Amino acid sequence: MSPEAGVQKSTGGPPPGMGGPPPGMGGPVPSSPSFAKRLDTLENKTVYLVDIGFGGGYEFMLQLQKWFAEHMPSVTTIPKRKPGMVFTDDDNDLWEEIKEKGHAVVLGVAG
Repeated sequence: MSPEAGVQKSTGGPPPGMGGPPPGMGGPVPSSPSFAKRLDTLENKTVYLVDIGFGGGYEFMLQLQKWFAEHMPSVTTIPKRKPGMVFTDDDNDLWEEIKEKGHAVVLGVAG
């Protein structure tokens, strides 16, 4: 008897009935996200430093702001705290502000 005898080979997907939405509940496949293009430079740009609410996150963003002030003084940094709970948003005001006034964002956690 070979070592492979009795071993089922994977077909590459989850076993039948495991994973994915319940039968008949599948919607359209979401399109891939569209990310912003990478900036050539941060010089003379505005960077939002967004704490999402984990312990120590805001303090880390303030340290990052200090680093930018010392090493890249032409970069304007704006520390913000994300509204709502860690994993949810209360509204879209912060994200709209960043789209309107910012060039980049550092979205971070600490802990």
